[in-house]
Amino acid sequence: MAPKRKTTSSSTGARSNGTAQASKRSKPDLSQPHPNAQQSEDFGIVLREFYPAEMSNARCAAYNDGTLERPIEARQKAYEETQNQRKVIKPNNAVVHWFKSDLRLHDNRALQMAYQTAKEHNIPLIGLYILSPQDLTAHLSSPARVDLTLRTLDQLKRDLNELDIPLYMETQETRKDIPQRIIDLCQEWGVNNIFANLEYEVDELRREAKLVRMCAQNGIKFETAHDACVVTPGAVASQQGKQYAVYSPWYRAWLVHLRENPDCLELSEEPGSNPGNARKHFAKLFESEVPAAPENKRLSDEQRKYFGQLYPAGEHEALDRLEKFVEERVKDYADARNMMFGQTTSILSPYFASGSLSARTAVVHARKANKGSLDRGDPGLASWISEVAWRDFYKHVLVHWPFICMNKCFKPEFTNLEWEYDENKFAAWCEGKTGFPIVDAAMRQMKHDAWMHNRARMIVASFLSKDLLIDWRRGERYFMEHLIDGDFASNHGGWGFGSSTGVDPQPYFRIFNPLRQSERFDPDGEYIRKWLPELRGIKGSAVHEPYARGAGATAEKNGYPRPILEHSKSRAQALERFKRASENGP
Repeated sequence: MAPKRKTTSSSTGARSNGTAQASKRSKPDLSQPHPNAQQSEDFGIVLREFYPAEMSNARCAAYNDGTLERPIEARQKAYEETQNQRKVIKPNNAVVHWFKSDLRLHDNRALQMAYQTAKEHNIPLIGLYILSPQDLTAHLSSPARVDLTLRTLDQLKRDLNELDIPLYMETQETRKDIPQRIIDLCQEWGVNNIFANLEYEVDELRREAKLVRMCAQNGIKFETAHDACVVTPGAVASQQGKQYAVYSPWYRAWLVHLRENPDCLELSEEPGSNPGNARKHFAKLFESEVPAAPENKRLSDEQRKYFGQLYPAGEHEALDRLEKFVEERVKDYADARNMMFGQTTSILSPYFASGSLSARTAVVHARKANKGSLDRGDPGLASWISEVAWRDFYKHVLVHWPFICMNKCFKPEFTNLEWEYDENKFAAWCEGKTGFPIVDAAMRQMKHDAWMHNRARMIVASFLSKDLLIDWRRGERYFMEHLIDGDFASNHGGWGFGSSTGVDPQPYFRIFNPLRQSERFDPDGEYIRKWLPELRGIKGSAVHEPYARGAGATAEKNGYPRPILEHSKSRAQALERFKRASENGP
């Protein structure tokens, strides 16, 4: 038997150094983009004017394992590291509340904090709103949503005027200059205290982390409140201390948290009259006018009139709709919410998105109508509260997995899937000309009303990603650019479900059959006939697939297209590609 070889210190060092070098070589370069980055850029998924190329899946993993700092952590670190600077700052001439996506007086936590500070020191309260055209473009805000925001600002200004509180509004063309502009305004007005509600998207969290530090350096205390969710992100975790990626257990934990922390459902009072004499010291601020919509976000006069009637602006309208829904229509919600014809849902999403209604207010009203119960009692109310809770869930997900705000999905391996990038088929989907009536009706509804029924959203998302096999992120973008209720977290979450790439998705092997969906959720074809005038003359069930049920001549005469694909063949192809992507992993 050969004697054991003695290992010298030099050989050990060489081996260790070699191992270290090998480890260094094997460590992924997180700055490298995804291999398909050019494809996603060319197809209009990543807006390179504002953002880097699509990140690699390895970079997503680095957020998951803590190698890369989450934006919420950067924001928290900014607070901790400026604590000593901020605590010695005393109020000066006035207090500012910076309105963002919280355009309301009722149940606005940061606004109430600002008001109490002003009241305590007998100084004026000033409202501030900054319109950023670059933000609107980068965030894909639809013209309809921008219009609703501006109309809501007009109502908010009137409500604040009655309280002698000015709302100063301006347009800031360069988004990166907003933090400095806020500081300049505070210094001009002699303001040492500014309050705002947190927004959880990546751009906003990073901006606020920067603003906390810049304000502290300039003798200004910037304070934020968690207001967008009923339960603060991070407050609900699994027994292992992890963020839930499945809704049902998360919702059970959410309910438990609310029962144990009733203060989560305490509504903030509206501010009273301005504590200081703002009309004497800041008279010019009352003359501030609502900014004009950027040129690329403008509606026609006809559209503005139509949307103004369909979605009247402001929190008064939002609260009125909420009260009518929980008193009159919610009783049918559990059974009818998936039916696509008639007003079976609350249509409060535009008001949640514009910030004229808080999710907390909605849950409190529904719980009161349900005799104090969140998840029992009236099935309609309990079901609706659960649907409102989805908004919280998706925001919690966004905070914990921030890369989903960066053109990635919760399951990055599906970024590797062999997607199609067919512009003609995508255009047919957008225009409602696929030859699948339920899909086309839904897309026409969105084009006309800037809104779409939730069941319809699931159907068209599945059709784009599973039947057409077009990269779902292009559909996600199209929704944001056209919906009046475009909310990033909820929109991304919905597309993650429909495309089987997100948290708590439908399994990829469950693919919606558009015909079955049509027959089940629009049994009489009323929804189809409402939005597809070409098919209004078709009687009975033939409206669901006119070319296969003897009504092809009528459909063709009226210009309705034949189906652009065969569902069974597309389904088989989707199953094969999704299976391959899931087996290959990240």
